[in-house]
Amino acid sequence: MRYDALIVGGGLAGLSAAVQLGRYNHHVLVIDSEDGRSSFCLRYHNLIGWPDGVSGPELRKAGRAQAEKAGVRFVKDKATQASVLDDEGFSVHTESGETYEGRRLLLATGVMDRLPPLEGLRPCLGISIYVCPDCDGYELTGRRALIMGAGDPGAHMADILSYWTDDLVYINHEKAAVKPELLSKLREKGIRVIEEQVERLETEGDQLRGVMLASRERIEGGRAFVAFGGNEVRSQLGAQLGVKLHRNRHIEADPRTKMTNVRHVWAAGDVLAHSEQASIAMGDGSQAAIWMHKSLIEKPGSLALRPLEDAEKHMERADS
Repeated sequence: MRYDALIVGGGLAGLSAAVQLGRYNHHVLVIDSEDGRSSFCLRYHNLIGWPDGVSGPELRKAGRAQAEKAGVRFVKDKATQASVLDDEGFSVHTESGETYEGRRLLLATGVMDRLPPLEGLRPCLGISIYVCPDCDGYELTGRRALIMGAGDPGAHMADILSYWTDDLVYINHEKAAVKPELLSKLREKGIRVIEEQVERLETEGDQLRGVMLASRERIEGGRAFVAFGGNEVRSQLGAQLGVKLHRNRHIEADPRTKMTNVRHVWAAGDVLAHSEQASIAMGDGSQAAIWMHKSLIEKPGSLALRPLEDAEKHMERADS
């Protein structure tokens, strides 16, 4: 069976696209490994309609039910290989040995944060330990906060977070080098910098109380950010298909349509290069789905069917 659309990734971007395409009455399959960011973020605080926050698993459950109601099919599996079949199709091979075909392909594979293997960290993610300052910097207002990180990425996070609080401690867990000018900036702001490994987190349920360092010094703090750098951008399938990638491995796509340079391949969510926000990922998914629908119903040669470069040239000629 050849689906109208294959969606790789069942996070917030993939689910939004699935709901939209399902409501167009297209035959859609979502291949989801269920190990993305939204599967373990326990609280999104800045989404309209949830003033007290909403968990990623809760959003995923609701989104999947909504998509299934519109006829979308889901399989739990990890996509490992993608290939172009012909002008009207792609195949996606999975870890379990299955192969699926679709006329259109959406890559919503996301980004995976590099997190330290500290017991008690995951139950606190989104509640008292965070990764995104734009999402959760507000939660530090008037509080002491710790930054657990590595070198420049952690130091840069500490600098950003000083907007919300002046009571910060940066723990350079991996003892990686920090640029002298950045280190000087932190010290000027009164941010304590500790070059030492975190031995363990001290938590009560989902609430952080502090950390114990390798030296046995206890550092108190009820809120923390992690910033280790080196996050995994899951763009491998795009690379296999010849999709253009930025230097940081994020996928390049048209800002209006989310279509890549490869015909009939779209991308949405954190795997694209932009601010990594839940609301933006949702919008990306819906936007990509709308243009995927246009390409499925429009006549050959229309703008929606053209690769990114051809579409840009067409629009430039129209503007001149």
